Amino acid sequence: MRRSRILTAVLALAAGLLTGGPPAALAAGTPTPAVAADTYTWKNARIDGGGFVPGIVFNRTEKDLAYARTDIGGVYRWQERTRSWTPLLDSVGWTDWGHTGVVGLASDPVDPDRVYAAVGTYTNDWDPANGAVLRSADRGATWERTGLPFKLGGNMPGRGMGERLAVDPHDNDVLYLGAPSGNGLWRSTDAGVTWSQVRAFPNPGDYAQDPDDPSGYASDNQGVVWVTFDESTGTAGAPTRTIYVGVADKENAVYRSTDAGATWQRIAGQPTGYLAHKGVLDAGSGSLYLAYSDTGGPYDGARGRLYRYATATGTWTDISPVAEADTYYGFSGLTVDRQNPGTVMATAYSSWWPDTQIFRSTDGGATWTQAWRYTSYPDRENRYTMDVSSAPWLTWDAHPSPPEQTPKLGWMTESLEIDPFDPDRMMYGTGATIYGTENLTNWDSGAKFAVEPMVRGLEETAVNDLASPPSGAPLLSALGDIGGFRHTSLTEVPPMMYTSPNFTSTTSLDFAETNPDTVVRAGNLDSGPHIAFSTDNGATWFGGTDPSGVSGGGTVAAGADGSRFVWSPEGAGVQYTNGFGTSWQASSGVPAGAIVESDRVDPKTFYAFESGRFYVSTDGGATFSPSAATGLPAGDSVRFKALPGARGDVWLAGGAPDGAYGLWHSTDRGATFTRLPNVEQADTIGFGKAAPDASYQTLYTSARIGGVRGIFRSTDKGASWVRVNDDAHQWGWTGAAITGDPRVFGRVYVATNGRGVVYGDPSGGGDDGGGGTEPAPTGGCAVAYTVTNQWTGGFQADVRLTNTGSAPWNGWSLGWSFPDGQRVTAMWNAEPTGSGGTVTARNVGWNAAVAPGSSVNFGFTAEWSGTNSKPASFELGGRRCSVVT
Repeated sequence: MRRSRILTAVLALAAGLLTGGPPAALAAGTPTPAVAADTYTWKNARIDGGGFVPGIVFNRTEKDLAYARTDIGGVYRWQERTRSWTPLLDSVGWTDWGHTGVVGLASDPVDPDRVYAAVGTYTNDWDPANGAVLRSADRGATWERTGLPFKLGGNMPGRGMGERLAVDPHDNDVLYLGAPSGNGLWRSTDAGVTWSQVRAFPNPGDYAQDPDDPSGYASDNQGVVWVTFDESTGTAGAPTRTIYVGVADKENAVYRSTDAGATWQRIAGQPTGYLAHKGVLDAGSGSLYLAYSDTGGPYDGARGRLYRYATATGTWTDISPVAEADTYYGFSGLTVDRQNPGTVMATAYSSWWPDTQIFRSTDGGATWTQAWRYTSYPDRENRYTMDVSSAPWLTWDAHPSPPEQTPKLGWMTESLEIDPFDPDRMMYGTGATIYGTENLTNWDSGAKFAVEPMVRGLEETAVNDLASPPSGAPLLSALGDIGGFRHTSLTEVPPMMYTSPNFTSTTSLDFAETNPDTVVRAGNLDSGPHIAFSTDNGATWFGGTDPSGVSGGGTVAAGADGSRFVWSPEGAGVQYTNGFGTSWQASSGVPAGAIVESDRVDPKTFYAFESGRFYVSTDGGATFSPSAATGLPAGDSVRFKALPGARGDVWLAGGAPDGAYGLWHSTDRGATFTRLPNVEQADTIGFGKAAPDASYQTLYTSARIGGVRGIFRSTDKGASWVRVNDDAHQWGWTGAAITGDPRVFGRVYVATNGRGVVYGDPSGGGDDGGGGTEPAPTGGCAVAYTVTNQWTGGFQADVRLTNTGSAPWNGWSLGWSFPDGQRVTAMWNAEPTGSGGTVTARNVGWNAAVAPGSSVNFGFTAEWSGTNSKPASFELGGRRCSVVT
């Protein structure tokens, strides 16, 4: 279930390595780093989806060019060859974090290289920055930005309506943008460089979800919500004459201009009492189809209608597939088949139970069929099959009773698009993924069409906490909306989120440092416990018992040996327990709402922080005493952790620009803290494996150092820092959590608010004791070679090398020849040698060891011209590897 998400950083603020082409970057002044930098390879720990996709846009003139927008996770471009999505807004930085929320998206039908995004996350004061329109002339590889004098709401109510942003199909220098908050309709006549309000447009909208909401979130006027051009009313190079605009006003929802936007009129005879979520014009039939709901969505909607407006005659026809009295949902997803005029589809976006519904008509709405129907209640018959094996967690491990099924067809289905070049391909977004089919027309013949996730590469989770234990799974994640995962592999989708219980959001997790099989997590749940425990490293779980008054997860800490736990839940004071939470007792001496952590050596020592004070317990959390330390951040935007293997060694990060803000270190259990003078601001702190020549663990932080915001690493206890990300990899706000990997030097896991878990490895490899001798692996090998993106003159590829033999490798060297003269230009996670089209990729220090049955991944970019065929064979140590797909 997708809910609105508020950054905790708001209170303090007044994929990975791109699976596409050249890294995206905003065209802006780049500060010169005052600290050293390392080159890292960035990827996502795969989850595939995890959030709401309110918009999918196919380009109307170029086959296979499509984009998706997310409410907080940026824009993605579809890669047909790999059937995956490329993230395009990873370059959005800390200051402009709100620009990862996307409320409008447009792909230029005249020049397909151009794409536009209207960005901004909240229209109230949760987001301090105004919105902007981003424009790209290279399909989102790079962007330029024009700021707007108002805010946009990619994560606000009504975000599934649209598209608010549109390019004139005849004069592509002309764009329109529908604005929220009473700001009306805006226009650009210079391809998005400058914008001005269309003063002649008469109605800025008046609908708000809840006019009395004091936060300003639900009380905002949802404004002008979509723009549609009638392409039959223009000629190339001249602005389209007829334009339709949808407004969030139940009495005056649709307007039209017949003079290229000079004047506007409310269309006569239109239905009232509803909001028009979408307006899609079928140029072949001259019909404007409209999907109506009684609310703005994306969660609500109790009644809805579908209408067809005949643009030639001005006739309105109610084409709803069910009677108004029988709807308990609104309509929103709406699309037409551009190859077959009169074929239209729509979704019942707010049909939460028992499932969403999709409707299809091939006669302009005169008759309809639906994706599923009741045979004899509660039994139902589906026109489709579903296969979620590529993302099996989409079943939610649910075991519903009929008429519910698992996996569900979806919910919050506000985006629905038939490929304009292929009537058999359709994609639709849900609150958790993108589903699609490539045999849609089976629907019309009575055969079943196949639905499956089409979401690989699109990672859209908000990450609340991360942990990397010294044994077991390399990564445990705490996520908003879908709870979190035990990631046994970073390159494969986990089979299931945490269950028993299944939190809607996990707010905190921890493991026992000397007994990593013991794990605890806390989170939010409408009914049931807010805490859960595992004794097998997070593979299986059982719920604890809540103390009285608990209303939310809060933070939780596991004692170093797993014998006791301290929990600071919402709605109740700090609690402690011996054992697995069957009963709790109130801790004394520590205020409610404090952030809690554990010492990683002493099982009876716990720490807490609240409102500038640090607290210590040495009796297992029963009593806390305030530290005498002063000068710490006054607010609660703080993250702190104790160092594994060192009793009483604590690092604390956090603060706010109007007060103390930075990174502090204590070696005496928090009795005193020393602020690091070389760190201007810091928001997270984490630890990883020490460098080969270091005795102290590696530090990682999301911070501002040397005047530069970024992700930083220190191998000398904070005396010096190296920036490990770059301006193309910033991911907006990264202030929730960070951790290194205790088993792999240099590897760091970063929490984002909408781009999932990103992890980085040094591109040149960090020497952790492996390598240094000529590789001589024995046994079998297998290679999977995948081109992840291709652009004019260049491409990017991933290679997975698997040890299929029975003996471990202590080094490897993989060779191949390109058949078409391709030349490698850069490589990561391996060292390239060779000349021309002959390439050898040799391990770097940290990935030399490959156990039987295990794999190692590396990637590269290369030049090509003419043809880009795959290598026919690969050799390892003089042996030919099998090639797998």
